[in-house]
Order: sequence, then structure tokens, then C-alpha cells
Amino acid sequence: MEHPISLTATAVAPRARLSSYPPDFAARMAGRIKRPLGDAFGLRNFGVNLTELQPGASSALHHAHNRQDEFIFVLEGEPVLVTGEGVETVLRPGDCAGFPAGGAAHHLENRSARPVRYLEIGDRSEGDEAVYPADDLVAVRENGGWCFRHKDGRPY
Repeated sequence: MEHPISLTATAVAPRARLSSYPPDFAARMAGRIKRPLGDAFGLRNFGVNLTELQPGASSALHHAHNRQDEFIFVLEGEPVLVTGEGVETVLRPGDCAGFPAGGAAHHLENRSARPVRYLEIGDRSEGDEAVYPADDLVAVRENGGWCFRHKDGRPY
């Protein structure tokens, strides 16, 4: 498959599916739009998304990865970064945050009246496990996608 060398980020179509989470959790991602920039270039080792959060939207469920590093860079708006035990930090354009594998749980929330736009970058480590402290959910990266189960091991 032929991939471009350059493009306009906003020309990349948003993901058709709201989220890969199981349906009850995916519904909580309303107002989040992801443009998979890395996929547009055929990148396989890491992903890059141009993500927009409408007012009231969240980036993800509160989560932490055991193998995957994540990085975000804020382009527009003022998202609230929620980490650890409810520690909150307002980020502004030009701010960035990094989440090493095995680090603190985190997510972003748009509590403002304006859209938030940021780049998110993460590796695609096979066997990565994401834990969700506030939800009955565990995700494992297998065969290039996420497999979800309850914390007691039952599949969704």
C-alpha cells in the first residue's frame, strides 16, 4: 500500500468508531474525535493521533499502561490532566505531558467551553496491558488490537 510522505493533519479522516472500548464504556467517549495520523503514513511501531475534545469530553477512561509509553502535546485549548489519586493540572497550548510505562493512571478532560486539540503519541507494544482503576476493565494488546475483559478475567 502506498502512503504519503506529507499531508495536512486535518485532512485525515476521523476514526469511524467512537472507541474500541466495550459499548458501555465507549459511550463515555462522546465528543472525542481522533484522526489517526500514524496510520495514514503506515507507521507500525508507534501511533500518532490528532485528537479533539469537545466541551465536556474526555480523552480516555482513567488508565495506566504496563508496557506502553505515552506522550501528549497540547495545540489548542486548556485540557485538565487528571493523574494518580485525583491530582489535576490545567494544560495550555505548548504544554506537554509524558506517561512512562508502569507510571501513574491518567486522562484528560475538557472542562472549558472551547474545543481542545492535542497530539497523542504512544508505542504499539504487543502484550501491553492497560488497567482502569475506576472501572471494571482491563485491556490487553493482542494481534494489533485491544482485547477487553473484566478485572476478574471474564471477557466483555
